Amino acid sequence: MLWTCLLLPSLPVDVFTRGRSPADAAKPFAVTTGGRTPRIIGANAAARDAGVHPGQLVSASLAFSPDLVLRERDPGAESAALEAVASWATQFTPAIALAPPSAVLAEIGGSLRLFGGLTALTARLAQGAHNLGYAAQWAFAPTSAAALLFARAQTGRAGSELHLPRAWLDALASLPLSLAEADPAAVATLKAAGIATFGQAFALPRAALARRVGEDFVGLLDRVRGLVPDLRPPFVPPPRYTGKLDLPAPVATADALVFAVNRLVFELAGWLTGRGLGVTEMSLALAHERYAGIATGVSATIASFALAAPAASPAHLIAVLRERLARVVLPAPVETITLTSVAIAPLAGRNLGLLPGDEAAATVPLLDRLRARLGEAAVTLVTPHPEHRPEHAWRETRIEHEKGIAYGFAGRGRGKRKPLGPVASGPISNPTAHRPVWLLAEPEPLGHRLEAQPWVLRDGPERIESGWWDGADVRRDYFIAENPRGETVWIYRDHRYGIDDGEWFLHGVFA
Repeated sequence: MLWTCLLLPSLPVDVFTRGRSPADAAKPFAVTTGGRTPRIIGANAAARDAGVHPGQLVSASLAFSPDLVLRERDPGAESAALEAVASWATQFTPAIALAPPSAVLAEIGGSLRLFGGLTALTARLAQGAHNLGYAAQWAFAPTSAAALLFARAQTGRAGSELHLPRAWLDALASLPLSLAEADPAAVATLKAAGIATFGQAFALPRAALARRVGEDFVGLLDRVRGLVPDLRPPFVPPPRYTGKLDLPAPVATADALVFAVNRLVFELAGWLTGRGLGVTEMSLALAHERYAGIATGVSATIASFALAAPAASPAHLIAVLRERLARVVLPAPVETITLTSVAIAPLAGRNLGLLPGDEAAATVPLLDRLRARLGEAAVTLVTPHPEHRPEHAWRETRIEHEKGIAYGFAGRGRGKRKPLGPVASGPISNPTAHRPVWLLAEPEPLGHRLEAQPWVLRDGPERIESGWWDGADVRRDYFIAENPRGETVWIYRDHRYGIDDGEWFLHGVFA
């Protein structure tokens, strides 16, 4: 087995600053303890460069950096962020465990071959943590408890060393006991006796050590060395993704939210990939400032949209969200962003490429981009309707990915074409090709056009007589014809008034 520990040493700060764009990262920011005499818990690089450091009184920090932005620590946000990182990591392995307050453990031994070895997998993990907006430290060991200790001590080992029987144990022996998840009283007792490292504790007689500091501490030593299993509760990702990001400062324009939204998209993509799912409908809630929401009557702007097919690629989802955000008008500045997976579906598998370079980057389907840019109502699904009259034989319905039927735009106005529906169209000799795919919005009288040059009737007549019950009755003889330009069209002769030589109309054109 090979465990990796993803440690987030600046998690209290990152939960607030990961939504900052690179341009805003240069502004000093710090997190405080709260209370009557608040102290600094953590600060970003800009604040540290100005002289702000953990443990410092807020009053002193403001003296060093008058423009310092302060936020009180949010343990709930940290816990939610840790679970979100664990959900994202399930795309690499199903064996995930939490190590609060700031670490995630993952068994990656069975995933090395799939992801191209330890070096390649480590690079993907590191890049992923960066995309999520967290500063991360990595360490590896054959046991989860040892990996956590190495990460805390910032002594991660190379992959070749980890497989040597003694290398990781030798490194473990030099680590201080203060890094362990142990009773502080037991660690203090051993330190008073001159036992400060794991190597020194390993050398003590087990029975005597148990009498002095208890069986729990001895069990910890056994778990670290792998003598007994480290039975941590397995992490189970939530059945539905909901990612929330508090912005460090209110944002007044939708374009400025793209960077922060990208952080949530990477979380969503990892959660989807780990479960073998794709998202088909998402909802983006942009919560406004409290007092602005009261004044405008809008507490949050909701942007909901669907995809043509299940998708889990970050590039795909980001492109769609960017198009959608470009159409959002904010009534007030935004403080919090929440991304939710409204509907999900199994993601279809794909074959790997045979040759290098076969894995081309996936492009965003045009349909998804059109719907994100133009709105859900601009592109609709055309479905058949049980009606003999051609102009009533189709309906516009909402597009759903599971329906493999033709898509199209519904034309409006005289002279435009309307889709008849997903009806087969092909050569005239095909007996199923009785209907064109496209109809004119209104039948066009042919009149003198038939007299100027001859039209050739290829098939027909087909009598359609219907609609007497709703006042829109028709009685027509339809023909498949060829016009003087060689186009195959659908025309009919109108017999509503019982006249055998009724007027001719053009109703459809074959593709």
